[in-house]
Amino acid sequence: MRYYKVAIKGRFVDELIYESKEKIEILSEVLLDLQNKKDLKAIVLEECEKPEFKTKAIKAKTGAKLSKTQFELASFISYYYNCKLSFILGSFECLEDYTCKKILIEKQMPILNEKQKEALEFIKQQKTSLLFADTGSGKTEIYISLLKEYIENGEQVLLLMPEISLSPQMQKRLEVYFEDKFFIWHSKISKKKKQENLEKLKNSEVMLVAGARSALFLPFTKLGLIIVDEEHDNSYKANNIPKFNARDLAVFLGQKENIKILLGSATPSLTSFYKQKSFRIKGSFFKSEKEFIYDESELSLSSTVLREIRTSLRNKKQVIVFLPTRANFRQILCKSCGNTIKCPFCSIALSMHKKKNALKCHYCGFTKEIDKLCPNCADSMLEARKMGTAELCEMLEKELKDFNAKIVKFDSDEISSFSKLNSVLRDFNKNDIDILVGTSMLAKGHDYHDVDLSVILGLDEYLFRPDYKALEESLALAMQVAGRAGRKGKARVLLQSKNKVFFQRYINDYDAFLKDELEARKELYPPFTRLLRILIEDKDEKNGFILCEKLAKEYKKIQDIEIIGYGACAIAMLNANFRFYILLKSNSHTKLIKAAKYALNFNNVSIDMDPVDFS
Repeated sequence: MRYYKVAIKGRFVDELIYESKEKIEILSEVLLDLQNKKDLKAIVLEECEKPEFKTKAIKAKTGAKLSKTQFELASFISYYYNCKLSFILGSFECLEDYTCKKILIEKQMPILNEKQKEALEFIKQQKTSLLFADTGSGKTEIYISLLKEYIENGEQVLLLMPEISLSPQMQKRLEVYFEDKFFIWHSKISKKKKQENLEKLKNSEVMLVAGARSALFLPFTKLGLIIVDEEHDNSYKANNIPKFNARDLAVFLGQKENIKILLGSATPSLTSFYKQKSFRIKGSFFKSEKEFIYDESELSLSSTVLREIRTSLRNKKQVIVFLPTRANFRQILCKSCGNTIKCPFCSIALSMHKKKNALKCHYCGFTKEIDKLCPNCADSMLEARKMGTAELCEMLEKELKDFNAKIVKFDSDEISSFSKLNSVLRDFNKNDIDILVGTSMLAKGHDYHDVDLSVILGLDEYLFRPDYKALEESLALAMQVAGRAGRKGKARVLLQSKNKVFFQRYINDYDAFLKDELEARKELYPPFTRLLRILIEDKDEKNGFILCEKLAKEYKKIQDIEIIGYGACAIAMLNANFRFYILLKSNSHTKLIKAAKYALNFNNVSIDMDPVDFS
């Protein structure tokens, strides 16, 4: 009898020991039972000595394996993000052994201009690099040229995107050049479709995969190139445990497995700009002129905003309007007692959805009818504050009724499926829609053909969040939205903000911002240090507070770790749990990993290495 240490895929358990009469190759996928659960998939990690306790038998081999590259990646995630290997392996797909074959791409590749050719040559000479190229400057054409070279050389390639379900544009572009020789991979694809795609990968029918974070976990055997498009986007950071960053994992894989890594963005993250060699492309591929108009009003549909929108409509042009908040209003305020109507399970104001006659929590999903009286003082002096996309659409329809303009909302309330997204974008590009009103979805790499005005509202609140990346992310978002207008020809960008000086200084000069921000962050924040956020969530507020104080006291004793802050979270209650945090800083990732391990010995604690969310 032989004995094997195994990791049960997707289970939050330690490695277990099972027996088998036959020899099983390491990293093979097998089937086994655990308690009353039958035919669970597991990965064989190593052969070991017979244990003192009685063992169960491995039932069968599936014939599939985990590749060494996959195991290397899963082990790193387990170590760095402090999560059980078994649980992590639940995200990894396995395949039988296979070999890659060269695929000939028959379609003519895009013709590059001199600057694009220089960029391509620069990228080829670097193991890992950053393509820092303005919106509309032709990053995709460079990607496609590079992808073709690797595919025709018999190497697999991966194109990562922050939110694949929001990027139909890239799919269409890839189809032009690679026809059916690639597939799209993300969490919303059906099991059947995923299986079909894996067969294509195994049979070398496909050497190119375009996907979201989970595409990193596919069973590649000869991965030569990973391109991370819009590398600055926070969507690369997972919200659930383990809270990994797919961009950072791509860079890790590049270093460990000798894979070429290309990061691309018009507004690169400060960390990538600081750490990677970069090639800069300024200006757009097509001639484009932008005029920036500043409106220093409070958040509103001001006369300046209306004037500019009317000008575009008279000229038979289209408009996009960005607002960071969805629904009608983000809070209902009682003018008598000053309280907002909050979610009973979260310390968050409920958002008003007029069409549904409902107040809804955008965090836990709690919904109730709109109050007629204040729940706190029973007064009827209720006022809606902080408008959202739905309210803005209603206001625009009222103000622009003379134009008979077609106005469509473009946020996660409205765009609930991939087909709905495609439908709205198709109608917009056919000029069946005049004004698109939306949240940050507007900036997600979409091409709008006939837009000559981008209106940016509500960024001031975003700008002053208690977050060291607030300036970087606000400016990047403004530039990404601005970049959607005037892909060809003249365009206007209207920015409503009380912080005109900041935006005027940097919106046309992201290079200067990066330089100034690097100076401001020296010795304080990433990329010069690393952060760890420890989160305590407890039904009992007192218990949560006591544990937070206890951990903070312990961390104060540790050398080379600094506590930036601790206490109640900005969102103090979520899903009926009271929330407390400790934010640690260190130059040593090993020190932070040890600190995280210690915290995870306690109940109701989770950790976030390299956090991007501080709420």
